[in-house]
Amino acid sequence: MTVSPDSHAPEIGTADNRSRADRAPATTAWHSLSPAEALAAQESGPNGLSEEEAAARLRRYGANRLPRTARAGLLKLYVRQFKSPMVYLLLAATVVSLFVGEWSDALFIFVVLQLNAVIGGLQEWRAETSAAALDKMMRNRVVVLRAGRTREIDAAALVSGDVLRLESGGRVPADLRILSQQELSVDESLLTGESLPLEKDAEATVAAAAPMSERRTLLFAGTTVLTGRARALVVACGNDTQIGRIASVLAQPDQAPPPLIARLEQASRLIGFATLVAIAGLAAVQLAQGVSLITVFLVAVALAVAAIPEGLPVAITVALSIATARMADRNVIVRALPAVEGLGACTLIASDKTGTLTCNELTVKQVLLFDDAGPAVNGAVGGEGYRPQGTIAVEGGAPSQQELAGFNELARSAALCNEAEIEFDGDAVRHLGDTVDVAFLVLAAKLGLDPGGLKATQEELGMIPYEPQRRYAAVFTADAGDPGMGGQGPDGSGGAMVHVKGALEALLPMCDGIDGERALAAAAAMAGQGYRVLAVARGTVSRDAGQRADPGSLRYLRLLGLVGLMDPLRPEVPDALRRCRSAGVSVVMVTGDHPETARVIARELGLGTGDPVVVTGAMLGRAGAGSEAFNDLVRGAEVFARVEPVQKLRIVQALQQSGHLVAVTGDGVNDAPALATADIGVAMGKGGTDVARGAADLILTDDNFASIVAGIEEGRVAYDNVRKLIYLLISTGLGEIVLFLLAIVAGLPLPLFAVQLLWLNLVTNGIQDVALAFEKGEPGVLERRPRLRDESLFDRRMLGQVLTAGGYMGFCAFAFYYWCLARGLPEAEARNLLLLLMVLFENVHAINARSERLSAFARPIMANPFLIMAVLAAQAAHIAALYLPGLSDVLGVRPVSLTDWLLVAALALSLLAVMEIRKLVSARRGSDPGTGR
Repeated sequence: MTVSPDSHAPEIGTADNRSRADRAPATTAWHSLSPAEALAAQESGPNGLSEEEAAARLRRYGANRLPRTARAGLLKLYVRQFKSPMVYLLLAATVVSLFVGEWSDALFIFVVLQLNAVIGGLQEWRAETSAAALDKMMRNRVVVLRAGRTREIDAAALVSGDVLRLESGGRVPADLRILSQQELSVDESLLTGESLPLEKDAEATVAAAAPMSERRTLLFAGTTVLTGRARALVVACGNDTQIGRIASVLAQPDQAPPPLIARLEQASRLIGFATLVAIAGLAAVQLAQGVSLITVFLVAVALAVAAIPEGLPVAITVALSIATARMADRNVIVRALPAVEGLGACTLIASDKTGTLTCNELTVKQVLLFDDAGPAVNGAVGGEGYRPQGTIAVEGGAPSQQELAGFNELARSAALCNEAEIEFDGDAVRHLGDTVDVAFLVLAAKLGLDPGGLKATQEELGMIPYEPQRRYAAVFTADAGDPGMGGQGPDGSGGAMVHVKGALEALLPMCDGIDGERALAAAAAMAGQGYRVLAVARGTVSRDAGQRADPGSLRYLRLLGLVGLMDPLRPEVPDALRRCRSAGVSVVMVTGDHPETARVIARELGLGTGDPVVVTGAMLGRAGAGSEAFNDLVRGAEVFARVEPVQKLRIVQALQQSGHLVAVTGDGVNDAPALATADIGVAMGKGGTDVARGAADLILTDDNFASIVAGIEEGRVAYDNVRKLIYLLISTGLGEIVLFLLAIVAGLPLPLFAVQLLWLNLVTNGIQDVALAFEKGEPGVLERRPRLRDESLFDRRMLGQVLTAGGYMGFCAFAFYYWCLARGLPEAEARNLLLLLMVLFENVHAINARSERLSAFARPIMANPFLIMAVLAAQAAHIAALYLPGLSDVLGVRPVSLTDWLLVAALALSLLAVMEIRKLVSARRGSDPGTGR
């Protein structure tokens, strides 16, 4: 029958979110049913559904689309950014400022709020594209049987019960039960984590409880057909597919806030509480002293201006933006600003294996040649991945000419018994076909053979394709390009060559003159090293048998050798893992591979203990998600093997419950739920899917696990810089509050007017805090252990330094103000000198804030030129204000004498001495408990 486009597709635009829970496909173990049983359960037949029945099911159950939540509009996302304790404080300060006529202060706060709302709204809008990326994976055209007639329709119009025809290169549009197949292999690595192609068999017997990676009778939506053809029954669409369940998890909004957001909210509550207490205490004292209510209110406004760090959100945004640029230079792209420091805070990385720790390029790593007695020459193949660079070496060094001829003979036969294609164009490699076949072509290229030329010079007489039940493939050639190799067949007729590759157990009965026990022992030893082992054999047959591709002619072959294939480790990963350990960050591997393969790879990586503890998905399934047994297994594991996507999600949740701040790396659809649920999701940029990138907070542009270590370092630097600017802003604000409180309690006039406080905050806190964001990392930033998950921004060290610096500035300023008034200076002159002192204090303190631990003299003064320029600019601005008519009148300031300059400068510099003494004392006592700093 001919394939005709579907010109009468039913309407499919309205039902894609309807539930399918009332149907058998959601609960039936389709992989354990026979093809006939599956057809009967779907009330379908070998010729598919009728057009009428298909249309009825489509109307009843909806289109074959993934679950989608309604995306929030930009306005809703914008409004959502105002739900924060810090924003509530700033809004309150804006209202108060407007009430008392401080228009400039109100405008400044308003601009800050708008800037952060726009940035945050755009970030959330980008994050909500993950489900849309999943949806794109299922949009394609498919060939379907409707009442025995072949038609091409949109995959969205598929319904359960449809019968499809698939061929190599096609994407699977729904979950399917295979009815029949020819040489069918599928790439499920993006769903299961398996790095090898999976052979499918409609007649295989599969237990109902088998994990997804072992369901050989099923095809899953979103996977790709590598080889062969199939006829299959649709058993699950849209929401019910494995990929649909993943999308449902991604659509759940209940996710923990990033670490920095949680800490800032905690800090905001602390600042708000302290502000309310201070203002309430001040009001009570003033009212008790008989001060008028309006005066109390004005003082409260002034204190609110001093206490609330209006520039904190902008400064933090700038700090994280700078860290984002630095991370980009080190191949880490940040999708959400708060995630910048989150990676530096993580205590555990749950890493996918395929494409993250390994190259996702199956490679021949070992070749074991055989002679009549058994294993003879063991060759190690160099090079990584699909690039043709790499040599072969034997125990004594370079192989002899005879040994090299043996390696070439094996590689030649493996390249001829091959259905893949490969093309080398400089550094670019283009390939098509089964990864095992591609690996053999690369081996031939490494040995100087031309994979394409080999086939071009050989007349292919016949082929026996690989099938799971056969466990081998064979190609018959005339070998015209290899004089002397054609010879004659065993019966004396004109001969042909046969090249065979497959499982050793399948090839041994075909081979002659080989010690089978020694060969099997050699294969077992290679498998124990984590290799996938294949055998290669060659022999002569009659030309007639070759043309008929007669399996019965495969006798008296010569076993050329065994080949060990492995998905190579990324060479930089072991060192990256060592650096993670030195940074106090644990790493566990989560993969869909076989447990022994995973164990060997973990051992080679140096992951965990000498013999890594491996927990399988079956073990987790028996324990039951959320149980104490499940949590115990998760806590004790170093490697998770044969796990399914939902289990990977549960693993992350269990790790979080045990107190870890978890970063998850991955590249496939199967990683997306864990990426979205983790504290920090890290996706691969090159080899990753849109789904993984959409669900992640960070993206590695080079797919290099080692870049995560660079990200951890930059994340810790970013967090340190955030702490520094918070320390600067809060301690200077505290100094102003202490000054006011002491002055009020002592019955002195108001130390500074609201406009003077605003000016002080603008010329000091307006630029120095932003300049601190450019500080580079301090020595040993990766040697500190990660912060505790519930650690507050205001830990013991921060509180101690804030109280010391803020208390000293406030008390010293109060004493100076008291002394000025006591010696008879007018209030205006005393305020003029006090404002100059406070500007100098805060400029000096910006130098102190460059490090919480190191002396201000231990770091080169020009290591952060932006801070030096900011300090000089702030001081220059205040000096200009002393002399500029108009501005000096508004601020109530005048030029001061040289004697007064020297006096206030000496007082300001004394702060530097006080903080140096505190750092010295703290260093001698060691790091403060609980800070890890």
